[in-house]
Amino acid sequence: MFEAPYPPYDPTDKAGFPYETVLKRWPIILAGVVDQLHRENHNLFVSGSGQEEKIEEGTKFIEQISRLKYEMARDHALQPIPDDGGAHVATFNTELDRLAALSKNTWYTAPWLFAECYLYRLIRAFGAQTKHWVAYDPFLAQKVDAFQKSGVSIHKIATSIRELEDEKVKLEGDPENLKVLFREMIQMCLWGNATDLSLLTNLSLSDIEHLQSVGKDAQTARQAFILKDDQDTVWKQIQSVTDGRVDFVLDNAGFELFTDLVFADFLVTYTPHVSKVVFHPKLIPWFVSDVTPHDFKQTIDLLLDASFLSASSPSEAEKDDLQHMVTRWKDYVEKGVFSLPVPQETPLGGGTGSTADFWTTSLPYWDLKVHVPALWQDLHENSSLVIFKGDLNYRKLTGDIVWPVDTSFETALGPLAGSFPLLSLRTNKADVVVGVDKQVAAKLDSSDEKWRVNGRYALISFSAKSD
Repeated sequence: MFEAPYPPYDPTDKAGFPYETVLKRWPIILAGVVDQLHRENHNLFVSGSGQEEKIEEGTKFIEQISRLKYEMARDHALQPIPDDGGAHVATFNTELDRLAALSKNTWYTAPWLFAECYLYRLIRAFGAQTKHWVAYDPFLAQKVDAFQKSGVSIHKIATSIRELEDEKVKLEGDPENLKVLFREMIQMCLWGNATDLSLLTNLSLSDIEHLQSVGKDAQTARQAFILKDDQDTVWKQIQSVTDGRVDFVLDNAGFELFTDLVFADFLVTYTPHVSKVVFHPKLIPWFVSDVTPHDFKQTIDLLLDASFLSASSPSEAEKDDLQHMVTRWKDYVEKGVFSLPVPQETPLGGGTGSTADFWTTSLPYWDLKVHVPALWQDLHENSSLVIFKGDLNYRKLTGDIVWPVDTSFETALGPLAGSFPLLSLRTNKADVVVGVDKQVAAKLDSSDEKWRVNGRYALISFSAKSD
């Protein structure tokens, strides 16, 4: 197995973002889960539906999350994941044993990436061991609420895509115009990642609209904040194939998934280079806002519901533009042009043993070929481009290691480099950064000490497939 020459990030530095995460962010997230469960239990009680057993289980679920929050604040040791019949229990617990031997198995000493993945796997285990909450996503209401506040940007983008249809013939005959549009699409997809519910815990409607400003002027202004920019190299890779397949290793549900679908639609509908897109979700609730199979299906269903985004007061033309685009997506799903590696109806915790459950381990992606050879083989042989969305995927690609900032992206990928054409689209929300000039980083260190974590800066990082 690959061993990095530097240590992983952890919370032992009280000035670092991992420490702030354990001290502040995770307790807020856990408190939100408790509040949501209280609401669910209250609604069950007042409905008089005779679900006493479910209410009792819900009360125990609340107690488990509250105890977890208590233990985290007091730097207790991470307890083994209970055998809930789900995936990777042994993988997590074996790593816990290794960390215990190193005295790095408490909330304020464990590697940040491992502890964060462990946290969500443990929450899943609490629900998975119940009879009535086994299919419950404690973050679903939060995901839907944030998505519903995104109507202004969603309609604006849908109208832009509708306008492209009139230019489709011209686009097909002019690769330069396609390249310009490709750059706009990739930046929209990049900055769509600005909406991350595990980080942005208090967002007003105006906050969300500001983060999602994806117009041309906004993208031009943001160009200065892309610290590594491989857009042109990625376009050359796309141009090199005809009827190829693109894979998205998904990040957040809601608006970000919407921008992923728009990007995929552009590649399939408006270029001759891509004819199939595979979207890779998480099989359990993960990092608050990550896409599950249910989220993927629900996104299309909600967008086809004319009432869902009514709060943004769209015009009839805007509503028609959105319906037109999303109806095409639904057709693509039905025809297999858009697909998941598991059925859309896969329940939470389902798909165990499939290649899809790899995405909810704590393992870096370096040794994908060893851990899940079938997944590696599929991507190696069949994918023209694998797009890893968001910050967590970037952390796993690089191992969340304290790499020198000017380390090449390929070096940080370890043995994964060269396996398949690989693109990472990431707004910076964690400390690990590679592929950036030392002088640029030094200047940012002096002018904006939070540049690695505040989501203001981004990286578009590409690694080619080896011959």
